Amino acid sequence: MSLNARLEPVLYLFAGLFGVAGVALAALAAHGGDEANLAASASAMCLAHAPALLALALGNVRLRTAWLAGLLIIVGTLLFAGDLVTLRFSGSGLFPYAAPTGGWAMMLGWLAIAAGAVLRVRP
Repeated sequence: MSLNARLEPVLYLFAGLFGVAGVALAALAAHGGDEANLAASASAMCLAHAPALLALALGNVRLRTAWLAGLLIIVGTLLFAGDLVTLRFSGSGLFPYAAPTGGWAMMLGWLAIAAGAVLRVRP
């Protein structure tokens, strides 16, 4: 069993979790309060990456780099959104540079998807 196939359930799981978190954070941001922009930004990242993870799960047979892209996007979104949510509720982030680290991980995940176009799976 390939690494892509083994990671497929994890991609589905985080696609669903990021989807629900994105909607919940959007509702939190819509009801305002202090630092609503933090919840809105976290919501946007969750909602942008949930369908990407779903697509990676569905296309894992055709994209050799799906496992790498998925892991980078999951870790990146958890760090980025998690840092913003933690900052919103506790007044301090996860750790210094957690959000930028997460942002870099998400960008590397998207680059891993692009690399999959070059590293084609042979039929």
